[in-house]
Amino acid sequence: MNPLKATEFPGPVVETPSGVSRRTFFTRAAAIGATAAIAGSGLAKSASALAAESEQAEQNAKSNGLTSGDVSILVAAEIAEALAVTTYTHIIETAPFFKRIPDDDQGYLIGAREEEMSHYALEASVTGQASPFTEFFYPFDMFEDAQVTLNTLVTLEDAFIAAYLVGVWNFSTTALRVTAARIMGIESDHRTLARVVGPDVAGVDGGPIKFITGAQGFKESVAPPNNNGYERTLCWTQISQAVDALLPFVDINAAGNAGFNTSKKHRFHPFTPKLPNPHGDFFSFGGC
Repeated sequence: MNPLKATEFPGPVVETPSGVSRRTFFTRAAAIGATAAIAGSGLAKSASALAAESEQAEQNAKSNGLTSGDVSILVAAEIAEALAVTTYTHIIETAPFFKRIPDDDQGYLIGAREEEMSHYALEASVTGQASPFTEFFYPFDMFEDAQVTLNTLVTLEDAFIAAYLVGVWNFSTTALRVTAARIMGIESDHRTLARVVGPDVAGVDGGPIKFITGAQGFKESVAPPNNNGYERTLCWTQISQAVDALLPFVDINAAGNAGFNTSKKHRFHPFTPKLPNPHGDFFSFGGC
């Protein structure tokens, strides 16, 4: 099963409290920043409140010199980063195999969580709004099964890399394009290091894991873990492709159609990140 292959989801759509479909709302959120956290939480809001939030989001975007296309990419990136933080958090806190992998592997996962949260915080500071989705679905046996967990983690990192490359193509300013490239490089680190973990998984957890299936849907040997000469674009050129690919993680109907476990929702809990090294922090859009 490859969650990122399922980009069309038949069947009924769920209505949000604002009266629009989840698909419509997701697109709207990515396009104009319609609201913060309503879709994930299910909290009802009045039409006037939604309109006010939408207007405020547009004002924030204009004041920061963002185009509607910039906001589309940034809000989609916020959702992806919130999903990443949630994924790493649950691996660290609940996955049985985590405690049995070497300390350096644990350190990678802990550091990655801080880095993903830093990305989220930066993007939210630019858009002036939080992710419109804060609860996520995963495949069955996610976190309990090491193979499923690493397959999903690498799949997500593949998607994040491709999504930030869309930003490199489509952001309206050099500063945003360079920032997207800087974040994409870290996602690439995460993809490689996730593949490093595979052979270190203990026998009791089904290890050593020698093959991991990522976004392209076929098993790849973990040797060598850095098996890309060039980053994979997944042939994505528009942020809507990333949105569609990640939909099973945020929408219950899409999750069900993708074969995910819809009985469990995992909530995003933001925090103040502390990066592993202060020299690796974000100092400015100038890159220094």
